[in-house]
Amino acid sequence: MLDKLSLDGKVTIVTGGGTGLGRAMVRALARAGSNIALSARRREPIEEVAAEVKSLGRDAVAITADLTKSDQANAMVKKVLSHFGKVDVLMNNAAQLGAPRTPIWDMSDEEWRVGMDTTLTSAFYCSRAIAKHMADRRRGKIINVASGYGMRGGKDMYTYTCAKGGVIQLTRTLALSLAPYGVTANTIVPGFIPTREGQGTNPEYMPTGKFPKPEDLGPVAVFLASEASDYMTGEMISVDGAAMAAGFSPTGYAPVVALR
Repeated sequence: MLDKLSLDGKVTIVTGGGTGLGRAMVRALARAGSNIALSARRREPIEEVAAEVKSLGRDAVAITADLTKSDQANAMVKKVLSHFGKVDVLMNNAAQLGAPRTPIWDMSDEEWRVGMDTTLTSAFYCSRAIAKHMADRRRGKIINVASGYGMRGGKDMYTYTCAKGGVIQLTRTLALSLAPYGVTANTIVPGFIPTREGQGTNPEYMPTGKFPKPEDLGPVAVFLASEASDYMTGEMISVDGAAMAAGFSPTGYAPVVALR
């Protein structure tokens, strides 16, 4: 059974893999055996992660690209195929960081475009760029990273909630459309995961009594990238310690009494 979880010889593209949750998932994927192609706007973080992947004995390339531009997304995939000869897994993790909380009457066209393009359009462009290659090979995995806010509203968080909700719907449509070709699409739905010091000050209100760590996403990413999930497609896996089930996440409103 454990052989099914091996990623030896696989090639995975990870967008936004230079920091935070993406970096943690890259580490897990590499430790499971996958070679990695990293893509983001900033070169330094992805080069650091690429070096870390190579130190684990895997091959890695770092490709700077603005994935909100379709020509750059296409060029990135072309470079990965040129280097590795194939792509087994695409992980769409790039997203807008620090999404604005803006009353709708104050939100500009540019703010809306940036938020939607960074999180949703980039995932569409990258999926479109690799889908035919996967379909022709009759195999492939697309993993999209959404958020609990993709299933609930957030006050004045128009771009983030709409884009993350769109990512979930993109996953479902990819799953239905690509299933006849042996290509799967699934979504990881993280809860609130502190990535900076000072974030997450009230873990006692979480059902588990603690916040998740970026490393908690790694095994889920490996599972969805591996043969162990071959018959699983169109699904969401929440990694939030039952916070949404308890009504705490992602709103941040704490229950009157602690859950423990």
